Amino acid sequence: MIIRDAVEADLPAIVDIFNATVPTRMSTAVLEPVSVEERLEWFGEHLPDRHPLWVCEIDGATAGWLSFHSFITRCAYRGTVEVSVYVNERFRRRGVGHALLGQGIARSAELEITTLTGLILGHNTSSLKLFETLGFERWGVLPRVARLDDVERDIVIVGRHVP
Repeated sequence: MIIRDAVEADLPAIVDIFNATVPTRMSTAVLEPVSVEERLEWFGEHLPDRHPLWVCEIDGATAGWLSFHSFITRCAYRGTVEVSVYVNERFRRRGVGHALLGQGIARSAELEITTLTGLILGHNTSSLKLFETLGFERWGVLPRVARLDDVERDIVIVGRHVP
């Protein structure tokens, strides 16, 4: 298992992993698949020294990815980021998400990050358990704010402070 900074050539695999989650309605509130072209700007917003985008490779295949992005852009929140983790369905239950999120926690100090947050659909028990296993706590719930196929879903806010 290798975790490294993503390069633009990884974008098709990153998009494929993301798009595989769209129809499941478990991991994202995005309702339609996205294209590589649509994600180019998003990719460009990730800076390895501040808001990294990492991929995890297993045997040369992209097994998953993690991204940090601004929580709120006001100066007082500079040390807080939102983290997203997506795992290729072929590599689930093999520790990929744990490894990616663990690295995010371990490298937070060098990135000048003091707080990690996540916004997780309330019915996504696998993600909630992953974050909880790595020391995240439930900091709040936004009840019924996401509408997925006419079903209202909660967003659970998780967070953890890092030394």
